[in-house]
Amino acid sequence: MSEELRSLLWTGSSLCVLDQLRLPFETEWIECTSYRDVYSVIKNMNTRGAPAIGVAAAYGMALAAREALTTPQPAQFVLDAGAYLKSARPTAVNLAWAVDRSLAEGAPSLGKSPQAAADELATFAGKLTQDDEDHNLALSKHGAELFEDGDIILTICNTGALATYRYGTAFGSINEAFKQGRKIQVIALETRPYLQGARLTALELVTAGIPFHLITDGMAGFMMSHGMVTKVIVGADRIASNGDFANKIGTYQLAVLAKYHGLPFYAAAPLSSFDFSIASGAEILVEQRDENEVLSFAGQRVAAEGAHAFNPSFDVTPNELLSGIVTERGVFRHPFGNWERP
Repeated sequence: MSEELRSLLWTGSSLCVLDQLRLPFETEWIECTSYRDVYSVIKNMNTRGAPAIGVAAAYGMALAAREALTTPQPAQFVLDAGAYLKSARPTAVNLAWAVDRSLAEGAPSLGKSPQAAADELATFAGKLTQDDEDHNLALSKHGAELFEDGDIILTICNTGALATYRYGTAFGSINEAFKQGRKIQVIALETRPYLQGARLTALELVTAGIPFHLITDGMAGFMMSHGMVTKVIVGADRIASNGDFANKIGTYQLAVLAKYHGLPFYAAAPLSSFDFSIASGAEILVEQRDENEVLSFAGQRVAAEGAHAFNPSFDVTPNELLSGIVTERGVFRHPFGNWERP
């Protein structure tokens, strides 16, 4: 297979979102014509991945600015829309980053010319989208240099084009290495409870033609202890100033296992996923989702009635467990802190 997977499409008047809850067996697009529609697809995880929801939020702000044209207080409408969008998911910093940058871009015109503000926010969303594409391609090329013939690379969740506007981060690095001719294989964790690995990463691996095996989340230690993994690379939804980072639940235990087995462990994310306002991962708010996502599977309850579940969507990995962080500027290594250049 060779077709390119895409997660978001802007029509000029609406945002079309690939419904990732229906993948891999159905391909259905959701048309968002209002900022509340964009909030819903982010909140309900029809689209996900830190860079992707940042792009979606920027277009949500553009839609809000257009909706504001028919309201008595356009500036306040847009400000309220921004606050609403930011509340959709609290952990991935790209969401708030995109909203805040959109507001800064449109601020000079908001109170003076609502139409100018609407035009500026639509233009800015397009620019942010192009930046995401360019940054992820640069990141992927830097990440590809980490891999060599014979590598068996373990990854969790989904970090390809479905999680970004294009190319991806951790998966983008793997895919770029494969396209450059490296003889590599991938071990993909299924990633409960939403199965992003089984449903989405497996689809991207099949599409790219990369050899891989899918494993349950509890098999990672077995694979490492039996020499069936040589490197680990994951994405990141928020990276603190010291290099601590939040990523899909289960990432922290992979980092501990990799450290124990002496395996390189990398995170990959664009600089838009860095939150320099916080000193460490202790300040990262971890999203807690509905327990029914754990108690049920594919809409069918599997746990005994009366059972309850914890459901943190992310965990935080200390920077001490990292071999490096891959960005569009290159691969940063210890000591972390100077993020201008690797």
